[in-house]
Amino acid sequence: MLSPVNPVHVQVAADLGEEQRLYGWRREQTTPSLAEVFGSIRTRPTGPMWRKLLAFLGPGYLVAVGYMDPGNWATSLAGGSKFGYALLFIALLSNIMAIILQALCARLGVASGRDLAQACRDAFPRWVSYPLWALAELAICATDLAEVIGTAIGLNLLFGIPLEIGVILTALDVFLILWMQKLGFRWIEAFIVTMLGVIAVCFGIQIAMADPVWGEVIRGFAPTVEIVKNPEMLYLALGIIGATVMPHNLYLHSGVVQTRAYGRSVPERREAIKLATIDSTIALMFALTINASILILAAATFNKTGQTNVTELEQVHSFLSPLLGSAFAPTLFAIALLACGLNSTVTATLSGQIVMEGFLDIRLPPYLRRLVTRAIAIVPAAIVTIWYGSEGTAQLLILSQVILSLQLPFAIVPLVMFTSDRGKMGALIAPRWLTALAAVTALIVISLNVKLLWDFVSAAL
Repeated sequence: MLSPVNPVHVQVAADLGEEQRLYGWRREQTTPSLAEVFGSIRTRPTGPMWRKLLAFLGPGYLVAVGYMDPGNWATSLAGGSKFGYALLFIALLSNIMAIILQALCARLGVASGRDLAQACRDAFPRWVSYPLWALAELAICATDLAEVIGTAIGLNLLFGIPLEIGVILTALDVFLILWMQKLGFRWIEAFIVTMLGVIAVCFGIQIAMADPVWGEVIRGFAPTVEIVKNPEMLYLALGIIGATVMPHNLYLHSGVVQTRAYGRSVPERREAIKLATIDSTIALMFALTINASILILAAATFNKTGQTNVTELEQVHSFLSPLLGSAFAPTLFAIALLACGLNSTVTATLSGQIVMEGFLDIRLPPYLRRLVTRAIAIVPAAIVTIWYGSEGTAQLLILSQVILSLQLPFAIVPLVMFTSDRGKMGALIAPRWLTALAAVTALIVISLNVKLLWDFVSAAL
């Protein structure tokens, strides 16, 4: 592993900034994304493909965390308890959409040498980029809201810690990140992968206890017209898709992909894009496995026994023991929830740093920058959670999804715009077929989020 700041790759970033500036960015690139770990992980320019890929594995798993956060759990649990395995196809469809968008994020980071926040800053005038920054911060606060709630509920279920105290304890993860990042960015990736492994083992054991009908599970991945015909099923399907793509993931991936020390030539960057895309695709398929496991668990336990209105995380914990005949099952669920919440808050903190640095181009010491970005995200979340108390966790999760729905177009549209612009991407512009798929994906995701927002407003009125 190289030193935290590699002067060679900082110079590469400067050179790339000059190159891209000539292609048509409004502003020349300055400091690289996540400067203290930029280019800090060695890659293999030669050798077999599997060895090259090993050096790139990691950023995708940080991204995958956002696709299985506590906000997603609520929709998967509701879908499985209400309609059994029928909505597994929607989980698969939403995952394919995520793979397309994250592939564009990796391309943007490697090809332009900018993360999405920096690209917005360098492509748009300030009267456009500053509102985009404010919306991105709002989205991170909303993301943190769901993740803080999930972590606090996990602490409460496992150790009996009151929700309000649990929320405050989640702020300590900023020190965990500082400590791991001093050891090297690979330590952060190792922590994330370890927590994902814990989640997978917990759900694997629970599904084995639930003993689902595997024939129905397989058929659940096939499309069915019933999803369109049944308004209630369609609404939950929209919820699963609408809660899948998180705005902060688009900023995160375009930044963390640049922790790899890939070369500066077009062929080297083209190969880096390929390897980074494979990494994120593998990781997102793992995220699909976890989300599908949540839905399968709900279908095999709650739907099977006629309990079709399970949406609260605390409900799941209390129902699992009598349904599965094991006092160990609720503990496994709580452990998985806590691991998921810890993972999500770590990646949200990194996203906060990328957003603040990228849009504002600030210069702060690493520890102070972490504290500031974490405070911006967690203080509003803590205030709202403590104000509502344990009785309002479901409403808070819904609120977080609505806020994310509002912000999502302001992250997706610039991403598609930048990666399809030859003037900004040069020879590494996204292929037309990928741009077309991304545009369709963006249109679908935005339309569904608008529909969810409209339904929320209509219900409130």
